[in-house]
Amino acid sequence: ELAERFGRTEEWIFERTGIETRRVASEGESTVSLGTLASQRALEAARVSPEDVDLVIVATSTPDYQMPSAASLVQHRVGARRAGAFDLNAACSGFLYALAQAAALVDAGTVERIVVCGADTLTHVTDRDDLGTSILFGDGAGAVVVEKADGAPRLGPFKLLSDGDKAGLLYISPQEGVMKMRGREVYRHAVEGMTAAIRDITVTAGLSIDDVDAVVAHQANARILEGVASRLGMAEERVLSHIARFGNTSAASIPIELAYGAEGGALTEGSVVVITAFGAGFAWGAGVVRWGPVRAIGSASASDDKLVSDRRPSRRTTEGG
Repeated sequence: ELAERFGRTEEWIFERTGIETRRVASEGESTVSLGTLASQRALEAARVSPEDVDLVIVATSTPDYQMPSAASLVQHRVGARRAGAFDLNAACSGFLYALAQAAALVDAGTVERIVVCGADTLTHVTDRDDLGTSILFGDGAGAVVVEKADGAPRLGPFKLLSDGDKAGLLYISPQEGVMKMRGREVYRHAVEGMTAAIRDITVTAGLSIDDVDAVVAHQANARILEGVASRLGMAEERVLSHIARFGNTSAASIPIELAYGAEGGALTEGSVVVITAFGAGFAWGAGVVRWGPVRAIGSASASDDKLVSDRRPSRRTTEGG
């Protein structure tokens, strides 16, 4: 569909993005509905009752309403009646920022158990006439349950960074209502920013790059992921990716990738994982996760595949791990 609309071939799109298919929210699907499904799956996988949840954080830049928060609606729909709820907007870095916040709150004893969800429907704010963004973005959600565990903390350290001077390179204004992006400049800053953040956080954690079993990066563009791997001197397969299947799902991309990594065996107990993200703001960073017996991850993708390649049939996909 996209290849035909823009007069490009499927191969041309794949060569530049690494994306074959994207999921697009159908009528009746939204950031809240996808976030609810992912959160429910995470709670079920963790064998945690919604009534035992103390807080729900939804990382999103595409909430259903300006107010109330998407988190309040997700909290209600999953039945977390005792929980507080708030949204966090750090664009594509939102899940990383939310996970760092959750880890700090649990470590401080403020709460015991948190649902952290990344959910976005960026196709709702994508200019259908803009080639540079239309071929990238899809809709989806992913969620984890964070709680206090015995032994040393498995989440952290984290490094969070921002540079508002570059805000004009990637933004959505209220007046226009659609995303504007200067792709080549964003590419350069994303590769440089995530590479530096990974190097810094491994030093802070007392690790070398060789100690890292896997990098789970925001799935912005396959060429960005390749650039990060190359600069770090890592084999590309150590930078996990399902961008070919889902495209860029913004704040949802990291938890979706964690779900697939756990399900597929790329992430196993004892794995040292670095997560990293880069998004509008610019906001970026990295964090270390020491993988335990993790089962509390859920993800959900929109029901309607928009195919960039005809190598896969259109079908409904909702994933959980």
